[in-house]
Amino acid sequence: MDFALTEEQTAIFDMAHAFGQDNIAPYARQWEAEGTIPKELWPQVGELGFGGLYVSEEAGGAGLTRLDATLVFEALSMACPSVAAFLSIHNMCAKMLDNFASDELKARVMPDVLSLNTVLSYCLTEPGSGSDAAALKTRAEKTNEGYVLNGTKAFISGGGYSDAYVCMVRTGEDGPKGISTVYVEDGTPGLSFGALEQKMGWKSQPTAQVQFDDCKVPAGNLVGVEGDGFKYAMMGLDGGRLNIASCSLGAAQTALNMTLQYMGERKAFGKSIDQFQALQFRLADMEIELQAARTFLRQAAWKLDNKAPDATKFCAMAKKFVTETGSKVVDQCLQLHGGYGYLADYGIEKLVRDLRVHQILEGTNEIMRVITARHMLANR
Repeated sequence: MDFALTEEQTAIFDMAHAFGQDNIAPYARQWEAEGTIPKELWPQVGELGFGGLYVSEEAGGAGLTRLDATLVFEALSMACPSVAAFLSIHNMCAKMLDNFASDELKARVMPDVLSLNTVLSYCLTEPGSGSDAAALKTRAEKTNEGYVLNGTKAFISGGGYSDAYVCMVRTGEDGPKGISTVYVEDGTPGLSFGALEQKMGWKSQPTAQVQFDDCKVPAGNLVGVEGDGFKYAMMGLDGGRLNIASCSLGAAQTALNMTLQYMGERKAFGKSIDQFQALQFRLADMEIELQAARTFLRQAAWKLDNKAPDATKFCAMAKKFVTETGSKVVDQCLQLHGGYGYLADYGIEKLVRDLRVHQILEGTNEIMRVITARHMLANR
């Protein structure tokens, strides 16, 4: 078994890391205070090919593997996990369009999607349907011209900010088989947004409800086949779970790096605190846990790339393990900074806040356990 990254993979990581450190990290706290990410950032990200990380090269994307993509998100989240996670959402939408949209729709929208002149949001969750996503109520009534949408999506990253929304809507019966996917562009009559949510973390990402009131969408904006929308939404989640785990991993690694530096400078009882064995053990535990998380994550990505029959189980397990490990590590890093860790100036408390939601989105970690157990029981 070869655990080493290839030369190309190392170059991908280094490019993403350098971009993040130069163009995101210096402004992360400012963007958090402002509650938004400057729109001009995204075309710069698009120039790196990161607007369609796993869209095929034939379609104009980067054609990377899922393992390659985890490296991008790990590297970018070392600058800011909130910004990196938002890019993950865009890429999940771009892949759905690449896989399932009609040739006409792709020709119309994908060039700007891939260049990140069009930023995408993913609209599945509703006020009354989170983990039970197939219970969604937003309805799309078919007309001669297309569809008329009515309903509300909740907790949407980029609500009121993004340029288009990939939306799961009900076109038929109750349950997953009655759900379809439509592409709704900003400015469509009947599309509106709730007030910005006040959140614990991910503050640079504008988050709001997305509301449809007799919102008219042309027939050509149907993505794929009517009734298959829930399947499309779920197919995107395995990769999304790996990406969000990567964001936890990169941010936790940054926190550990900062803590190592701080402990060499902070003195107590006549010596730097990195000389106390009890605190050295804390550092060692964090390093062991992060390395285990990294290996597990990359194994899950390898399985997804190779279409292993247990890939979904491994993506769920890795998402659960890595996001919980990331949160545990950044919390310990705050503790090792003492009172300074609680201050915004040191950057650790932001990471604690940003990573907490990773255990909730892309499927809660309770649902990750359900998926894992179901696979275990089915294969006994």
